[in-house]
Amino acid sequence: MLAFRYISFHYLKYFSIILLALVMFLVGFDYISSTEKLNGISANLQLIYLVYKAFYAIDLLLPLALIFAMISTKVLLIRSNSLVSFYSLGYSRIDILKPFVVVSTLVIMVFITLHSVSNFARANEYANNIRKNSEYLSPTRDLFFTYKEQFVYFSKMIPLSESAENIRVFRMQDNSLREVLMASKAVYKDDFWYINSADIITKPEDIDFNSSGIKVAEWNDLEILHGFRPKMLDQVYEGKVNFTILDAIDALFLLKDENINTDVIKSALYKILVYPFFVPFLVIIIFFFVPMSVRFLNVSLFSFGAILASLIIWSVLFMLSELSNNRTIPSEIGIILPIVILFLISLRQWRKYSYIN
Repeated sequence: MLAFRYISFHYLKYFSIILLALVMFLVGFDYISSTEKLNGISANLQLIYLVYKAFYAIDLLLPLALIFAMISTKVLLIRSNSLVSFYSLGYSRIDILKPFVVVSTLVIMVFITLHSVSNFARANEYANNIRKNSEYLSPTRDLFFTYKEQFVYFSKMIPLSESAENIRVFRMQDNSLREVLMASKAVYKDDFWYINSADIITKPEDIDFNSSGIKVAEWNDLEILHGFRPKMLDQVYEGKVNFTILDAIDALFLLKDENINTDVIKSALYKILVYPFFVPFLVIIIFFFVPMSVRFLNVSLFSFGAILASLIIWSVLFMLSELSNNRTIPSEIGIILPIVILFLISLRQWRKYSYIN
């Protein structure tokens, strides 16, 4: 228990320092490169921009900070001879490894929770909207999609007020246009898009000289598009990949019967729920390559090699996840498979050394 508390304390300390340094570097570099575009924006929006960029940096760099912190803590233990002392007191390699695995896994769980209870994943999108449009939620224009054999068009959707303007709903029957709903405004509430007043144009089933012609009727208090939240419409039909966990799950259930490709949504879920767990697996793999004393290794050379190897593995995993988001490769191959491979390697290492004191 003594070793667990001691190692966990230093691991969390180094993690906090390294994450803060990486975030400040990325945010500072981005701010310097975007100064010209941010000059005409008010000070409070610039502050919000920096906050969102910091959230994005945490989202991107937190796994890497956990690995670098493990390397730094292990180097500290070696240089101070604490590692040899723990072994001489009867602690095994697995006992020394457990704090790294437990702490990194708990941090990853908190990281995933943030993705489920907040718009953490959309921080970079909000920051870019501020830089381009001086507002963090920009309207979505000319949104056209299908829903239960209906074609829906929104001229303008405003996520902040959860409203849409110039709505057209085309209802099809037997591959023929049957009815058109036209409304100037719709508001999302109580899980429906509510339309106060709309004109419905109905075409006769059979058009001939004896038909009554096109009918136009005015309807009030209409509810359409059950379950299609503004955020979901904006993300799914605009091809964006920064889903929150709840939005992605809702979108999968809602669109499974709509013949709409949901690969991007699945890829977003895998990236949030599976991808971060490469950290504890990589921690296990690196841990067992380190001798216990400075007599058996060049600490500086080890640190350089471990950091370089971590960067290469992280960059490859990140590249594969981006290829999956762009549907270049299946998400099961780009995200799931590499994590499974790392898990199997780490499991082999764990089992191999669990019998060695």
